[in-house]
Amino acid sequence: MPAIRLTFASLRSLLRDRRGLGGVEFAIVTPLLIMIYVGAFELSLGFTVAGKAARASSAVADLVSQQTDVNKTYLGNMSNVVKSILAPYEGSKYTLKITGIKVDAANTGTVVWSRDQDGAVPYAVNSTTTVPTQFTATEAFIVRTELSIEHELLMFAPSLASSTKTVNLSKTAYFRSRQAETIKCSDC
Repeated sequence: MPAIRLTFASLRSLLRDRRGLGGVEFAIVTPLLIMIYVGAFELSLGFTVAGKAARASSAVADLVSQQTDVNKTYLGNMSNVVKSILAPYEGSKYTLKITGIKVDAANTGTVVWSRDQDGAVPYAVNSTTTVPTQFTATEAFIVRTELSIEHELLMFAPSLASSTKTVNLSKTAYFRSRQAETIKCSDC
């Protein structure tokens, strides 16, 4: 009987003992706080890359819209503009399409020329395309750039990232021609 009493007394004192409670709470809360911190970091990094994508798309459209004529070499060099704006983030996993569009009086957009980062023609010449309403009011020539970046998530918890390892961030920019009625591409 004294052994049972001693065991119950030990259990009662153990239940009343609050030493180490902070350590147990810390062990429970710490993984959650680390995941919140990493998630906030990942979110802010994603917003930064998305902002750089928007700037790169706008900068390319702005540069091309200031020209009176372009060629394959000039349009091919626009990938260097994208890479330098995206720096220090990975700039090799992107697609860039630059398209010259003539908008007529009937508010129809017609592709005059188009190039992508690999030198291919993403849109057929003389094909129709949609343009934003601010460009359809009058006859105009506009430059459209479409930039899509494959942003790889860091995700320090691989089991959580099984389905979403990359996110496509994309931006389309439109600029009206500034120097010429039509920007010609001599060898497109």
